[in-house]
Order: sequence, then structure tokens, then C-alpha cells
Amino acid sequence: MTWAVTLDLPGLPVEGYDAVHRALLERTGGAVDGLLVHLARRTDDGVQVIEVWRSQDDFERYDRDVVRPLTGELLGGVEPPEAVAVPFDVRGLVTPAGGVVI
Repeated sequence: MTWAVTLDLPGLPVEGYDAVHRALLERTGGAVDGLLVHLARRTDDGVQVIEVWRSQDDFERYDRDVVRPLTGELLGGVEPPEAVAVPFDVRGLVTPAGGVVI
């Protein structure tokens, strides 16, 4: 079942997000099993990420197996700030295959 989440990362500068995003693209080649949509935006106090996944299990596996180890490497073992995750129901999702990775 499709699963979506917003992740608020207070205190994370957009440059920090950009560095993590670049490293994730290098590690995955932009292909992430189960990820349908990933957007990020600067907020007044950090960064917000919005993602849509094929399932919550896909999200949790990617976070556990790819994101957390990589951020641990980038931060020299320092635990990143805890994201505030808010799942939401998806409506009107259209994702034509475009092969766009920014």
C-alpha cells in the first residue's frame, strides 16, 4: 500500500541536506527500490522532506540500510538530529516515468 511521509529536520542547514542528498545519489545511482517521489525544501528552521513510497516497509528498510549508515559516515559517527516524521494519505498521485534526478 502506498505510504507517504513528511520529515521535518529542524536545525539542518540546506547545505547539509544537499551534501547528504549528493552522497545518497552517488551511493544509489538515483535508483531506490520503492521510492516514488522525493522532494525537499528549506524551512525557517531547517529542511522538510516529503516522500511517497510503495510501502512503509520500503521506507523503513531504506532508512535503516542506506540513509542512517551514510549519515553516520558523513557525520563521523555523530547521530543526526531526529527527524519528526508525519505519515499522510496520498491522493491524486501521478508519477509518469521521467527519469529525472535533481
